[in-house]
Amino acid sequence: MTSSSTDFLATGRRVIRREAEALGVLAESLGDSFSSAIGLLMAAKGRIIVSGMGKSGHIARKIAATFASTGTPAHFVHPAEASHGDLGMVAEGDVLIVLSNSGETPELADILAHAKRFGIPLIGVASRDGSTLMRQADVAILLPLVPEACEKGIVPTTSTTMMLALGDALAIALMEHRAFTPDHFRMFHPGGKLGARLLRVRDLMHDDPPLVAETLPMGEALLEITRRGFGVVGVIDATGRLTGIITDGDLRRHLDGLLSHKAGEVMTQKPRTIGPEALAGEALALMNDRKITCLLVTEGPRATGILHIHDCLRAGVA
Repeated sequence: MTSSSTDFLATGRRVIRREAEALGVLAESLGDSFSSAIGLLMAAKGRIIVSGMGKSGHIARKIAATFASTGTPAHFVHPAEASHGDLGMVAEGDVLIVLSNSGETPELADILAHAKRFGIPLIGVASRDGSTLMRQADVAILLPLVPEACEKGIVPTTSTTMMLALGDALAIALMEHRAFTPDHFRMFHPGGKLGARLLRVRDLMHDDPPLVAETLPMGEALLEITRRGFGVVGVIDATGRLTGIITDGDLRRHLDGLLSHKAGEVMTQKPRTIGPEALAGEALALMNDRKITCLLVTEGPRATGILHIHDCLRAGVA
């Protein structure tokens, strides 16, 4: 029997729609147990331990990673490995989240017993009310009974999608309650595109910007431009206030008799600047928009740094 591309598309759309519908049911089903779970997680003096077997275990790993990256210390413990020594990773002060669609996964027995023995609060997530996991849990979050996305109803699809969404909901609720900021997020994401997007100008700028006095002859100003290698120089008045900038465009406009001028006569007044707390991505966008390669960084009327477009590109800001 052969299938056409139309059949493949129909199957794909059916699966996605079924899982999307399940998430809508899950959202409406959340109640006091969700709030109680947040209360337990907020009160934890130790770490959040997330566990599950099989497909639920894969989801548990992702949930633990999401907690950790959003300011809640967490890690995954495999229930089978827990029975062979990893129970030592679950200690008093921790809170345990256990995922199991059936609530009767045999491999969970030892970790559940460990939680009871040492008084470790347990949040159970399952689809069967009255199952062993739900009876043992201090807080039981019941997943709604909705069909799996496969027609035979045996492949964990809809159930694991709901577990994943529930874990995200717990993590984001904690993050918002704790006023987790982009700066906090960047601390846990220093690498890759996420880290680059959250870099600030102060993280990339050069602290000693090239500056010359308004009264400096242009011959000496040219030497400073060449020495510093940025292709520009800021111009300051007698009080140290930034009043202008000299770029290659300014040099070309005053090429005739350039060396007879002083810096203040050649400069472009009121140059475009940026603050040190601005996102580096904002600075890059500004440079691209203005078709310039450098921005002086200012705090109040004074220039405290300089940012080159290459600094942003080297850091992966885009």
